[in-house]
Amino acid sequence: MSKSKATTAPVKPKLDPNDVRLFSGRSHPGLAAEIGRHLEIPLEETHFSRFSNDNLFVQLGASVRGRIVYIVQSLVPPVSDHLLELLMMLNIARSAAAREVHAIIPYFSYARSDKKNAPRIAITARLIADLLQTAGATHIMTMTLHSPQVHGFFSVPTDPLTARGLFVAHFRRYAYSPADTVVVAPDYGRASSAARFGNQLGLAAISAEKTRLTDTEVYISNLITRQTKGFKRAIVYDDEIATGGSIVELSRLLIKSKIEEIIVVCTHGLFIGKALQRLCEIPRITQIVTTDTVPIPLENRPPHLTVLSVGPIFAEAIRRNYVRQSIGELFAFGDLT
Repeated sequence: MSKSKATTAPVKPKLDPNDVRLFSGRSHPGLAAEIGRHLEIPLEETHFSRFSNDNLFVQLGASVRGRIVYIVQSLVPPVSDHLLELLMMLNIARSAAAREVHAIIPYFSYARSDKKNAPRIAITARLIADLLQTAGATHIMTMTLHSPQVHGFFSVPTDPLTARGLFVAHFRRYAYSPADTVVVAPDYGRASSAARFGNQLGLAAISAEKTRLTDTEVYISNLITRQTKGFKRAIVYDDEIATGGSIVELSRLLIKSKIEEIIVVCTHGLFIGKALQRLCEIPRITQIVTTDTVPIPLENRPPHLTVLSVGPIFAEAIRRNYVRQSIGELFAFGDLT
C-alpha cells in the first residue's frame, strides 16, 4: 500500500534584510510596520523635527548606501506636509547613494486633479508625479487611483495595485444571490471596476449617472431607481469616500427604489468631518467596508465598519518586485482569482 506524499506550499523568496531598507513618513507608520512584518524586515527609524523658522528637518535613521529603499507615505491630511516629507525622504535616499528608491503611496490623493476643467488651474496629479521623480523615486507603488489615466502621468515605472481581492474574499462568505443583490457604481468612472468586482461574486453591476456640483454636493439621476428595481440589496462600490455626499444621495435613491439593505465598499476611507456619522444615520446601510490605506483611529470606528489591511498586498508586490517576478495580477485593471 503506497503512502501519499504530503504537499507543501512553495517557499516564497525572502528579501535580504542587509540589502533592503524600509522607512515610513508620519502619515501611516502602522501600515508601514504591517508591510515590514509581512516581509520580515524591520521598519527603520526616521527622525522628524522643525527649526525655529518652521522649516522641516528629516533624517533617515539607517545607512542606505548601495541598498534598495522603500518609503511608505500615504497622502492624507495634512496632505501638503506629508507630501513634503515624502519628497524629502526620497531625495535623502537618492543623495545618500541608494541603489533603488521606491515610493510606496497607499493613497495618492491628488489623483482627483487629473484634467483642466476650469481656466488657470493646475493638473496637479501630473505635477506631483513629476516632483516624485525629481525628488529621486525610481519606482512608485500606489493603490486604486481615482482616475486611471493618472497612471500615464508618471515617467518612472508605476504599479497601480488593487484591493479588490480583499473585498471579494470578504463578501464571498455571504454567498449573495444574483437574484436579489446588485453591485452599484456611484458614477460611470467606477463602472469598469464595479463590473470586475461584481463578476467575481457572480453579481450584476450597474452604474449611477452622477454630476458633481461642488466639492461636497452631487446630483444623481433618478434612472438608478429603475435600474435597481426588483433587487433587495445593493453593494455600492467606490474608490474613495471623503465627505460622504455621493453615498448619502445615492442611498436616498436606492431606498426610493425599495432597496432594503445597502452595503458600502470603498478602498480609501477618508471619512472627513462627519462623513461616518452621516452614513451611520441611514438605517439601511448595514455594513461599511474599507481598507487601511488611510488611517482610521479605533475610537472613530462604528460597530458596522470593517477595515481590511492592504499590508499583505503591498508586501507581496514589493517581494515580487524584489525577486523580479510579475505583479500583473495585483494591478487595478487585472483579473484577480
